[in-house]
Amino acid sequence: MENNHEVKHVRRVRYKGTHPKKFSEKYKEQNPEKYADTIEKVISKGSTPAGMHISIMVQEILDFLQIKPGQKGLDATLGYGGHSTEMLKCLQGEGHLYALDVDPIEIVKTKERLAARGFGPEILTIKQINFANIDEVAAEAGKFDFILADLGVSSMQIDNPERGFTYKAEGPLDLRLNPEKGESAAERLAHMDYEEIVGMLVENSDEPYAEEIADEIMKQKRRGGIKTTTDLREVIERALKFLPAKEQKEGVKKACARTFQALRIDVNSEFEVLYSFLEKLPDVMAPGGRAAILTFHSGEDRLVKKAFKDCQKTGIFSEVSKDVIRPSAEECSRNPRAKSTKMRWAIRAEE
Repeated sequence: MENNHEVKHVRRVRYKGTHPKKFSEKYKEQNPEKYADTIEKVISKGSTPAGMHISIMVQEILDFLQIKPGQKGLDATLGYGGHSTEMLKCLQGEGHLYALDVDPIEIVKTKERLAARGFGPEILTIKQINFANIDEVAAEAGKFDFILADLGVSSMQIDNPERGFTYKAEGPLDLRLNPEKGESAAERLAHMDYEEIVGMLVENSDEPYAEEIADEIMKQKRRGGIKTTTDLREVIERALKFLPAKEQKEGVKKACARTFQALRIDVNSEFEVLYSFLEKLPDVMAPGGRAAILTFHSGEDRLVKKAFKDCQKTGIFSEVSKDVIRPSAEECSRNPRAKSTKMRWAIRAEE
């Protein structure tokens, strides 16, 4: 019998020029297992492949955590799963790793990715939970021998225009790590007044042009609002028109990065979440347990430094890093997104 229900072949959309520019066109980069050569080429040029994330300071983290088979650990910020993969290798099939993430989109992909590498529920438990709630995880799992928190936003979140994390591509101004909860960045801006916007820009990203940008945001709100990433970028461009012509491009670029960072921190209550995590951290660490935290801007680093020093003074931590540890020049060259990273560590006192 003739089959009248043949599946129609759909050709992939062709992109203009020799290289794909849009996130949706970079199908090879989004299939690392299938197109390993493409991935290596992109990384060797100092870029991060679309839909992927290159883990930062992996060796420095492993050197400090000193993971041994049979131990229990926590990756408080699972992301793409690169750090978790290396920590799981150290366990050599003995012990257990718990991993947390709030992102409902990426957590599913990462779970599949790690399962394909042979890390199933017998050695790995993944939970969609904010790392501010580590006490809830410890109540079920017990205390941890090693803990990692990488406070950076994953590249696959930044690069996907649909998530609204980047000013470099058109997309909804969202910026939520969990797009199923809370207000988007566009909704937050709609409710904020001039003073609140200035405060947010100064506190969350040390923005030197906070007043000028806030003033232009208020004007745009009266004109019809800010809905997309492009809307906000154009607001910043107008706000910095007073800069000398030769400083315009670089000035706008940096102000955009700082403004989007400030909004992301605000929308996701990142400082409050970090404060809660740091407050609960000592109580979920086993005696002699080790914790490493990667920060990406001065506000985060100040909070971590103070919390660690306070716990050392009271004898809860036997030792903390005296100075920040930074990624090597070689790593920063291979992965420019590593440049602003600072690592601090702490060791729980033996009881």
